[in-house]
Amino acid sequence: MIGSRALLVVDGSAPKTVAPGETHQGIKVISTSGDQAVVEQAGKRHTLRVGEAPVSTGASGNASGRGTRIVLNEGSGGHFMTPGQINGRSVQFMVDTGATTIAMSMLDAERAGIPYKAGQPVQMSTANGTVQGFRIKLNSVRVGDVEVYDVDAVVVPLAMPFVLLGNSFLTRFQMKRENALMTLDKRY
Repeated sequence: MIGSRALLVVDGSAPKTVAPGETHQGIKVISTSGDQAVVEQAGKRHTLRVGEAPVSTGASGNASGRGTRIVLNEGSGGHFMTPGQINGRSVQFMVDTGATTIAMSMLDAERAGIPYKAGQPVQMSTANGTVQGFRIKLNSVRVGDVEVYDVDAVVVPLAMPFVLLGNSFLTRFQMKRENALMTLDKRY
């Protein structure tokens, strides 16, 4: 939000300020107030709030997971957070370029129906010392319209507020950061 205008980034385009009643790349700003804007695309209305994850309105009709680009906004503390799915189950991700693989708690793995105890036992060094974890392979990981398959992960016995989206996922993309935006373009 910039005053009464919404700052929109559509499909990774350069940010553009749009006033209520104006349209940018098929997205019409209906209203703005405080830290939120109501937008309309193809007859569907969405409420966007500052600091939330990017919204996929499905205009491309790409529910198949065959998208090629993920655009993330920097959140509080400089972190990039986004909702996503592991094996079709919803999770909250935080991008972690320092993590070798996707990392999740045993509780998150259980909620996602992952039989992690069948994985390979591994000793892991953490800030709290060495712990026993499990190395596993995830069938699918999805963020927005982009899905990748057979992704390495580890499950740890520590409580975690989110799933770390590490390099076993990130290296499948060309990563670019410009100011508060991170763009991940799928490699082929």
